[in-house]
Amino acid sequence: MLKKIPFLLLLQARCFSTKFTLKELAGQLRDNYKNVVVMVGAGLSTPSGIPDFRSPDSGVYNNLQKYNLPRPEAMFDIHYFQKNPLPFFDLARELYPGRYKPNLAHYFIYLLQQKGKLLRLYTQNIDGLERLAGIKEDILVEAHGTFSTASCIKCKKKYDPDEVKRDIFNNSITICDHCQGIVKPDIVFFGEELPKRFDDCADSDTKKTDLLIVMGTSLEVYPFAWLADVLPFNTPRLLLNREEVGSFGISISPYTADVVIKNDIIDGVKLLAKEVGWWDELKLLTDEKTNINVPD
Repeated sequence: MLKKIPFLLLLQARCFSTKFTLKELAGQLRDNYKNVVVMVGAGLSTPSGIPDFRSPDSGVYNNLQKYNLPRPEAMFDIHYFQKNPLPFFDLARELYPGRYKPNLAHYFIYLLQQKGKLLRLYTQNIDGLERLAGIKEDILVEAHGTFSTASCIKCKKKYDPDEVKRDIFNNSITICDHCQGIVKPDIVFFGEELPKRFDDCADSDTKKTDLLIVMGTSLEVYPFAWLADVLPFNTPRLLLNREEVGSFGISISPYTADVVIKNDIIDGVKLLAKEVGWWDELKLLTDEKTNINVPD
């Protein structure tokens, strides 16, 4: 299980880190790094048209006010779900894979995989766009669950995810024939543990990672966010986000090798791809996959 790093240890470790510029880090990514770990959140999918959760006017939580939730996060609270599953099933109809398509940022991660550099992709997203972009299942860790499987919330009996999907789109609820519990897609709720695969992979990957790339996440949800802070202190970390989050940019952080690109995620990925020398390849790949001519 991932654990937080003691504050004193953070202070003592600062002297062991090496500073990088974006150009230097990009050169290392192109020429040397072979075990890149990527962490992504909802910001990765917003360019595909999927709203994030916390935007005041357009976020998912705001759009579900009609349910009079006691708090926005109750939609993903397993205890609230047992009383009222409708808000989540409403969201599920919006997010089920098939409606939205991967974007340039997804295909940058896919390009890392194609070049043999992607050790692991950890995603908080439940939209399945990483799978659609071609990320291999053995590389992908869907830390907050997936629509590709379904089970009873009480006895954990497995159910056909396609049948559960049909029920959800028909505005009905699948009831377990063994214990009468509610059956839902295997999305991780507050009050449920992350998939065992998350801890198993994280324990191994943190020893191998030579670059961490964090994209489009607030790093506010734990234990997912801990992964960014349990790497060896000399591990370079790159953040592509609209603002600094987590321990990025904090003066006491031991990760002084951090590089931060504060930008729209698509523009940030373009900048990184150009610095690495992969822009023409990424543009061609994205054009072919999406049938959209990506502007320079």
